[in-house]
Amino acid sequence: MMKENLLGIDIGGTKCAVIYGQREDNALNIVEKVKFPTTDVNDTIGNICKELKQLMARHGLSAENTRAVGISCGGPLDSRRGIVMSPPNLPGWDNIPITEIIRSQTALPAYIQNDANACAMAEWKFGAGRGTQNMVFLTFGTGLGAGIIAGGQIYTGANDNAGEAGHIRLAEFGPVGYGKAGSFEGFASGGGIAQLARMRLSEIHQMGGKVGWCDCGQTDRITAKDVTEAAAAGDPVATEIVELSARYLGRGLSVIIDILNPELIVIGGIFARRESLFRPQMEETVRREALSPARDVCRIVPAQLGESIGDYAALSVACS
Repeated sequence: MMKENLLGIDIGGTKCAVIYGQREDNALNIVEKVKFPTTDVNDTIGNICKELKQLMARHGLSAENTRAVGISCGGPLDSRRGIVMSPPNLPGWDNIPITEIIRSQTALPAYIQNDANACAMAEWKFGAGRGTQNMVFLTFGTGLGAGIIAGGQIYTGANDNAGEAGHIRLAEFGPVGYGKAGSFEGFASGGGIAQLARMRLSEIHQMGGKVGWCDCGQTDRITAKDVTEAAAAGDPVATEIVELSARYLGRGLSVIIDILNPELIVIGGIFARRESLFRPQMEETVRREALSPARDVCRIVPAQLGESIGDYAALSVACS
């Protein structure tokens, strides 16, 4: 296969990036990436178009030698019509026809997927999921989203809402994620782990106890990073919190395994960085909860693309 030129746009709540990559067979090389802040909607779109055209000029890219532009953006959105539909982290992005805008500026085909789906495509094409036909990707970052590869293609559902696994309620009470107490996201996300920590530390402080990694007056500033670092250092309270998150991660994975019967589940974010802390309790719960015929054919692995997954995600949409 000859090298194929691809362009990507990664639209985030605080920053955006335009990316130029070259694909050759199952390898993808990031040639150049330009980052800039996300500001007012019109200014941001203007900066995206400006940086994209300058990137194309620097590398001699055109409609004749470039396949497409792929866009990764938080939802909700309409991937079929290429419209961004008021994502909570992008104020003012109300029914923005972003693919039409990019096509008019570059004369290239343009496609969009929500960020979880785009990341799923990236890990499937170029990361841990290569060679699979039925795979689920979980973000496990600030929140919890999922992307589904079914029968060798991305599955988005009737209106791009497939994969909202974070909204599944796993307990009647618990940390709030995705607007729902006790949800999968509430237990298995950075925001959820911070909530679990605040609840547990409040109990300890009210009883006159202390923990070395969080002063009594600093509880509201606790982060998932604080918790996982303390757990990695062997702190028993932090370990207890992580193990609770891991058990509910296992419950959520069991639901996914039973319903979708994937051959592979790829987990990014906090799990990928701290796999050894989460895996024992997660696996024990999956063994107990999931149906054995589906469980036995499903591997659960960390994402491989690391901090570059956003770049690969946008470019993967371009070659979909």
